[in-house]
Amino acid sequence: MKNNAMAIGVRTRIIYCAMAIMTIILSMGENTMAQTKSTAVVKNIVLVHGGLVDGSGWKDVYKILKKDGYSVAIVQEPTISLPDDVAVTKRVIDGQNGPVILVGHSYGGVVITEAGNDPKVAGFGLRHGIRAGQGRIGGVDH
Repeated sequence: MKNNAMAIGVRTRIIYCAMAIMTIILSMGENTMAQTKSTAVVKNIVLVHGGLVDGSGWKDVYKILKKDGYSVAIVQEPTISLPDDVAVTKRVIDGQNGPVILVGHSYGGVVITEAGNDPKVAGFGLRHGIRAGQGRIGGVDH
């Protein structure tokens, strides 16, 4: 029962995250998209899971974004080491056709910070916050 309650909580957080991502992508405010490298319309979204879950946690977000016409890839990182997770994420970025928005949940934010220097990365699904104010991209923003 406790695992089911945790799974429901994770799903709820992911759905809220999806709504935030869609708001970020669709908004025009100057402070809405953190660390954007391009003003072009980006249709590729790469989702990176946290350390205590796997990519299946993004399933509902994936469905919503696909329904809205986005090309969505979910990284299934091995969570063995940060360099391995970054390498897997970079392979997924390389497989995208055009610019990419990276979105990370929890530990996934650390991974996208490292993988985010790829020229295909147009921006990050994060709001301006403490890390952005420090000139840092991605990561966990409390």
